[in-house]
Amino acid sequence: MRKFFISLLIIILLGGGVAAYCGYQMFYGKAVTEDFSVRITPLTDYSAVVDKVKKYSKYDWAFEFYAEYLELEKNLRVGTYLLYESMSVMTVVRTLKYGESTTLRLTINNARTPEALAKKIAAKSDISEQDMLEALRNKDLIEELGFDSAEAMFSIFIPNTYEFYSEITPHDLVRKFKSESDKFWSQPDRQRKLERLGMTPLEVMTLASIVHEETNATSEMARIAGVYINRLNKDMLLQADPTVKYALGDPTIKRILKRHLKVESPYNTYLNKGLPPTPIAMPDVVAIEAVLNYEAHDYLYFCARPEFDGKHNFARTDKEHAANARAYHEALNKRNIKK
Repeated sequence: MRKFFISLLIIILLGGGVAAYCGYQMFYGKAVTEDFSVRITPLTDYSAVVDKVKKYSKYDWAFEFYAEYLELEKNLRVGTYLLYESMSVMTVVRTLKYGESTTLRLTINNARTPEALAKKIAAKSDISEQDMLEALRNKDLIEELGFDSAEAMFSIFIPNTYEFYSEITPHDLVRKFKSESDKFWSQPDRQRKLERLGMTPLEVMTLASIVHEETNATSEMARIAGVYINRLNKDMLLQADPTVKYALGDPTIKRILKRHLKVESPYNTYLNKGLPPTPIAMPDVVAIEAVLNYEAHDYLYFCARPEFDGKHNFARTDKEHAANARAYHEALNKRNIKK
């Protein structure tokens, strides 16, 4: 049978001018009418693959012929394959037989909660938001990866662009992020800095999330991290406004009022000493590095500047801080910012 197909192919390609040209076009010319993808699972029937390709192919017979010749039916591989308009029949068949499964690129950042992260991942992959959230909150998976809550496991997600196979399951995707996180933290330089701080990766991510929420000015991040580390070392309350917003579930609050400071929550650092239990956001790498490379100084306070330029005034004493806070509150009043 194989010899028959080879002989037939030779006849088609060499059987005269028109026949040769047509044969060439069928096998080497542009055959795909538009971009499409073929998803193959362990349960996918070969006939379904053939039907899908034929739907977008100008040369059905040529596809079936060459697929038979390369024994594609016996060599289907699980995966998702992107096939493009410019592809020939031969390229299509060889891609399905030999090509690597399609990889997706996913950039994650600026997600404050597992719910927000699930939505972001679903928008860029074949994984549904519901399935992704189930994985992020799956108790067995959380325990397997060494955490006690979904919020704690959230610390494995370090903003970056990641590649993964499109057919990956939600649980395996979480495991991949854990593996990437382990690689990030296993670098010798970061290990030394963790030891110097006396913190775990989870604790650094938690403090970095506060720093991340405090300022957009990257030039200030290491100094702000230093303030919080000074307060931790002195057993002082952190009194970090972003933790109050997180406890209240409202990151849009522009002015923290006295009533806000009374919210009962383990995340309220006006009531509870030490770091919050878990990160309050997904800190970017700049904020993480700011904690690992915090600025050594004797500041214990900082307050947003009345110029509203995104930066802060730093203080060593209550008196200095009170003056800075008063100037900022007066600026809020002038702008009629009440909440």
